[in-house]
Amino acid sequence: MADPNYRPPVTSGEGWFSPGRLNVQLVYCLYLVSFVVGITGIIGLIMAYVNRGKGEPWLDTHYTYAIRTFWIGLLYALISSILMLVAIGAILIFGVAIWIVVRCVIGLQKASAGEPIANPASWWI
Repeated sequence: MADPNYRPPVTSGEGWFSPGRLNVQLVYCLYLVSFVVGITGIIGLIMAYVNRGKGEPWLDTHYTYAIRTFWIGLLYALISSILMLVAIGAILIFGVAIWIVVRCVIGLQKASAGEPIANPASWWI
């Protein structure tokens, strides 16, 4: 008789640190947590770079999207920081934070559904 609570072991493509859906979701979550604990964004970036090109093609769109989210967000944050001298940067830095959160939420939703990012090279959303 089969145990109704039996779950097969996690395959190599579905672990937290191997290229797969869970890993992509972890990268996005690390980006979101980086608003509180700054170093987690860098950890997510490293994980995205390490796993890009090792998984299915739809996963690669997520890794590219996550990598670009980090670097473009950093660029926007630096520009906003410089513009704080003119006072408009304070408003822009909130816009950058919202932009990062929106991109992470979109990525999490699409990764949960198993869908690729339509335009991972986008500068916008």
